[in-house]
Amino acid sequence: MSKAKKITYWIATVWLSLGMVSTGIVQLTQQKEGPGAVNAMMKLGYPLYFLTIIAVWKLLGVIAILTPRFPVLKEWTYAGFFFAMSGAIISHVAVADPAAELFPAGLLMVLTGISWYTRPANRRMVAAI
Repeated sequence: MSKAKKITYWIATVWLSLGMVSTGIVQLTQQKEGPGAVNAMMKLGYPLYFLTIIAVWKLLGVIAILTPRFPVLKEWTYAGFFFAMSGAIISHVAVADPAAELFPAGLLMVLTGISWYTRPANRRMVAAI
């Protein structure tokens, strides 16, 4: 693995992890003041218990991404992050939110793709033949 690819992997993975942890904590605490996660979920039409489910998945996903080994778990985690972020984008589009509302989920989805694509060989699944 080239040095540039390794640096790209770690930058994308650290920023992805920070984004998932920070949004996970906000969702877990379910802050009701200001433009919080509760207001967003109510606007999107989802039940509030989804916040807890998504928050726990994000926090566990970050642990899975950063922990050495367990390549199958990492693949599932990357897929889960992609599905969660693409679902968030689609949900915001469905309720005609402005484009600025799509940015956080879009950024996390791009970081997920970069982290997945540039991950080192020891963090990849070995193809069974």
